Amino acid sequence: MESAGEAGPAGAPWEPASKNDKERSKRQSRREWRKVKAKALQLIHNMDLRTMTQSLVTLAEDNMAFFSSQGPGETARRLSSVFAGVREQALGLEPALGRLLGVAHLFDLDAETPANGYRSLVHTARCCMAHLLHKSRYVASNRRSIFFRTSHNLAELEAYLAALTQLRALTYYAQRLLATNRPGGLFFEGDEGLTSDFLREYVTLHKGCFYGRCLGFQFTPAIRPFLQTLSIGLVSFGEHYKRNESGLSVTASSLFTSGRFAIDPELRGAEFERITQNLDVHFWKAFWNITEIEVLSSLANMASVTVRVSRLLSLPPEAFEMPLTTDPKLTVTIPPPSAHMGPAPVLVRLISYDLREGQDSEELSSLVKSEGPRTLELWPRPQQAPRSQYLIVHFHGGGFVAQTSKSHEPYLKTWAQELGVPILSIDYSLAPEAPFPRALEECFYAYCWAIKNCALLGSTAERICLAGDSAGGNLCFTVSLRAAAYGVRVPDGIMAAYPATMLQPSASPSRLLSLMDPLLPLSVLSKCVSAYAGGETEEDSTSDRKALGMMGLVQRDTALLFRDLRLGASSWLNSFLELSGRKSPRDSVPIAESMRRSVSEAALDQPDDPKGTDSLKNLTLHDLNLKSSSETSGTSELSLSAETLGPSKPSDVNFLLRPEDTPEEDEAQDKLSPEPLDKGRGICATFPKGFRPRRSSQGPTQMPIYSSPIAKNPFMSPLLAPESMLQTLPPVHIVACALDPMLDDSVMFARRLRSLGKPVTLRVVEDLPHGFLSLAALCRETRQAAALCVERIRLVLTPPGTTVPAAPV
Repeated sequence: MESAGEAGPAGAPWEPASKNDKERSKRQSRREWRKVKAKALQLIHNMDLRTMTQSLVTLAEDNMAFFSSQGPGETARRLSSVFAGVREQALGLEPALGRLLGVAHLFDLDAETPANGYRSLVHTARCCMAHLLHKSRYVASNRRSIFFRTSHNLAELEAYLAALTQLRALTYYAQRLLATNRPGGLFFEGDEGLTSDFLREYVTLHKGCFYGRCLGFQFTPAIRPFLQTLSIGLVSFGEHYKRNESGLSVTASSLFTSGRFAIDPELRGAEFERITQNLDVHFWKAFWNITEIEVLSSLANMASVTVRVSRLLSLPPEAFEMPLTTDPKLTVTIPPPSAHMGPAPVLVRLISYDLREGQDSEELSSLVKSEGPRTLELWPRPQQAPRSQYLIVHFHGGGFVAQTSKSHEPYLKTWAQELGVPILSIDYSLAPEAPFPRALEECFYAYCWAIKNCALLGSTAERICLAGDSAGGNLCFTVSLRAAAYGVRVPDGIMAAYPATMLQPSASPSRLLSLMDPLLPLSVLSKCVSAYAGGETEEDSTSDRKALGMMGLVQRDTALLFRDLRLGASSWLNSFLELSGRKSPRDSVPIAESMRRSVSEAALDQPDDPKGTDSLKNLTLHDLNLKSSSETSGTSELSLSAETLGPSKPSDVNFLLRPEDTPEEDEAQDKLSPEPLDKGRGICATFPKGFRPRRSSQGPTQMPIYSSPIAKNPFMSPLLAPESMLQTLPPVHIVACALDPMLDDSVMFARRLRSLGKPVTLRVVEDLPHGFLSLAALCRETRQAAALCVERIRLVLTPPGTTVPAAPV
């Protein structure tokens, strides 16, 4: 955003009569200037790529010639140099973007949903070029003015030039993904060692330029002030964390005490980069939980919708019986969660706009857990509303390591008001203290408890929708898969907002955007996934955490799961789902009995199965037949060679050298391959001669590179689930973000479901970051995106010919 000191649109000359009038006049001028700039940027965005590039190059050459003629001064030299750099990068970037744009349509879900990581990368580069084009025009128009702020404009031009340089590097990385992946695949499907080589080189790129003056340039302008505040708070919190070696004692006022970060964007960007690369998952857990500080949470609740019921409940860890859907006369035992931590209560939050029958019952009141001064918002009413026909079970996001239902309560209250439906939000245990499958066990247990005790929740549960964002979206899918595996009622539909479906460090075009994303940097994402997978190996780990033997446990989970998949006629899941149709009740009981224990409990009783682990470790999207196929998945899909056994090791093979293709594949691969680049060792072989991206000055990145075998467990990475498991999912509605590093997770998951003939919708919102639901009240764009999520939930709750009743006033 231009400062008030820069020339804006001309207004009628008048002299303010007072100091207040002067301030009002300045604010009005700034608003008018912002409108003019927004309109100019919109016009620029409507240009085609070639026209934009030509305009930028012409302006850069004109400015370069002007400042070259201004004498030997250092400032003039730097301005001339920066415009020369803009010209060079724009000319080099345009053909690369053109190649990506030419094949991007091949990766869309359908013609009505033009979205994937390649499109997002092109759009982001265009945004950066548009800002440079606007700034170049401003410089050309005002460079002779005595009010021209030379140092300010120089700093901004240098920052955006650095961003454009790094974006050019990302486009070359994306071209290598095109050359390496099979047509239609967004995730790299090669050897893990090659992926590690790619990630190891990728994380060395300089990122600070995206966290300073250019912070959030790719998002809608209304988001940027929030991101600036967030970045200042983050680096201030980082200083506090360093001093105390723990961010848990932070206060709200201490977040913004480092004024030097507020006034120095370059310093803030460098510190932001250092923090994202080097601080551990415990720091991010503490930072993301800031919203639950009493003062901040009270303010959030004051600004949110007022509901009649908001009660935190503690579900006792007691097993109970659930009927099988195939034969309600048979039951299966739902055990309490036990993985890693043993049986313990599960916390859930009941939210309802109206007080409904059952919600003030003595039985429910006995489960209420105190939250201090705001235990519940239960208002006495002369008459209770009847039980709703519907129920929403919600799983919150937070990277599996942070936040609770309290963090997400503001938008959940809005949902409760707009839909008039009780909502049960699950406070599952968080990693790294409680890694996979603890969260899944708790969410599944709470889901089954909600079905069995729906009357206490003010619902008849005639239709149930699972809803969640980010990590919660992942849990929506895996809880549904687990329900099908147990043979109990599957939800009537799922609404997942920007879900994570591939929990392993695999390269994809949208994940390249993590280089610049202030909310989901790649190193932070990787640390969260590693913590959830049980890969926490920090030296300060507690002795009891080490004693759990997490990796041995999850490896046995994996072995058991895939051994059962091989033993079935087509898969373990189909065998179980067809239980009632092919077996007598007497024969079915032992099978149902085996389902009474969690995956982890069963795994502890089984010997290690190397084959199960091996087949899991080498499972790829190609093995799971991403393309539509009439063949059912069989054991051959999961039977792989033992030659690839063993832990991941660094590979000497160059990721960027084209893999050996069969003659039949050569022609198809050539259509997607970029122009030949320099050959050689190392990732630099992907860049054309003379181009080198900027490298980070923050030292080695402390980021987990290698993926645990458990990350390929379909109950952790549902994108990798066999077809027979995905067939059990209910209708799925996904709301994703075009500029989200997790976009490809949504696109590929929707494509897999579509290829299986499953009902699925994918809506992609523009110009918003990951986590927009938590920002729903921030601006018009986030409110519209949140309303889209409500609309998708309504589709699940509303069968054809009926309507969801509005909440009473």
